[in-house]
Formats: sequence, C-alpha cells, structure tokens
Amino acid sequence: MKHIARKRFGQNFLTDQLVLNNIIAAINPQPDQSMVEIGPGLAAMTRLLLAGLTTLHVVELDRDLVARLKKSFDPAKLIVHEGDALQFDFAALPVAAGKKLRIVGNLPYNISSPLLFHLAEFTDLVEDQHFMLQKEVVERMVAEPGSKAYGRLSVMLQWRYHMDLLFVVPPTAFDPPPRVESAIVRMIPKATRLACDVRKLEQVVTKAFSQRRKVVRNCVAGMFTEEQLLSVGIDPQLRAETIPLEQYVALANLLAD
Repeated sequence: MKHIARKRFGQNFLTDQLVLNNIIAAINPQPDQSMVEIGPGLAAMTRLLLAGLTTLHVVELDRDLVARLKKSFDPAKLIVHEGDALQFDFAALPVAAGKKLRIVGNLPYNISSPLLFHLAEFTDLVEDQHFMLQKEVVERMVAEPGSKAYGRLSVMLQWRYHMDLLFVVPPTAFDPPPRVESAIVRMIPKATRLACDVRKLEQVVTKAFSQRRKVVRNCVAGMFTEEQLLSVGIDPQLRAETIPLEQYVALANLLAD
C-alpha cells in the first residue's frame, strides 16, 4: 500500500538512486560504527546504510512508517525509536567504547533550525552529522561574515562545528518534489571551541541580529557601550552580518565578566 506523504510531518521522500548513492558515499558507513538516522521515511537511505553497518538506529514520528519499518527489517539490525526527533535524547543511544555517534538524515524542512539547535546539545557525543536540508538553510549555516546569508544560525553552529555544503539536490529527486532546492551538509564537531558561555553567546548573537538593517551599536544598545565594542575590535558602525565569530565570542566573554 502506497504511503501518502504528510505535509504536517514535512515529508518529501528521496527517490533518485544516483543522489542516494552519492549521499552514502559521503557518509561512508562502516560496520563498527554507531549511527542513527532521523526520519527514515520509506527507508530508501536506510537500506543503503544498513548494507555498510552492523546495526542502525532510526527515529521516526509517523506511526504508519514505524509499523512499516518494523515489518520490513530484522529488529536485530534496525532498531526503531518511535518519537519526535525534537524531543529525542540522543545521549541515550548505545555507543561502543571509544566511539562516538554518527547522525544522518533527510531532515523535515519545517523544523530544521530548531532540530539543529536540539542536536547541538549533544555535540560532545557526536563524531559527525550528514543532513539533507533546504539549500537556503545550508547556505546560512556555512555563510561567511559579509554575506547576506550570515546570521544567528551561522554564528551559533560555526562555534560548534566545521561545516561544508557537499552538493545540491534538485526538487526532482523527491516524491513529492519540494518547491525548493536541497543540499547535503557535513557537520563535524570542533575538537576545541573558542572559550565562552554558550548561553551568553546566544544572548549576544540574538540581540545583534534582531534588527539587521541597523548598525551593531544600535542593535546591542543597553547590552554593550560603544567603548566595549571598540575594546574587542568592533567598529560600532558595522552591521551584525559583517562581524566574525571570534568577535561575538569576545562580546559574550565581556557579558560574562
């Protein structure tokens, strides 16, 4: 029985075999690795991942798809977790001694940003992440200072990860086809991060990008003086999208003092 894609779950099923093969080649799953797939859907990628893995965990919200997955795969090889990835405790997944978790998935575009921030809570437990996302979101994730795409998402994720846009996927690769282009992003947690309180960094970045048309002095008024901005090398007349990660971290450390 054909599964009808559900808009409320943001379902667009990847069907293009060449794209699937390219994703698997980028991920390169190995038998001894601990991997979890978010939103396996109709299992197009799941089957290919399992060919290279001993076991695979999947997180799926759609009850009909959960039933289909449990019926289609050996439960010793595919461990199905029914639930919302936004609430899922990825730290609870079993990982072999000395190993870290690998996370993959064609993420629902309607929850991509909150899901990325939820996953960021588990950065220290993760080896890498490979996701299919809306191309525009991936461009924001990897954007450099000075780009229109550079913003809160860029700064907060770049503080935690090295990220690369690997390749673009056209709408025709999906059923039903989305209205936008997609892209594959690789995210590797940084071995060492710039020292700061992440909650302070979040406060600074949220405030700085709250009014993108204004200069940074006006955006962070009440949080920092002009002298404080100058003390960390920030021209108060600059706009938030021109300021690099390092200077946002410096501001977060000023806030923490």
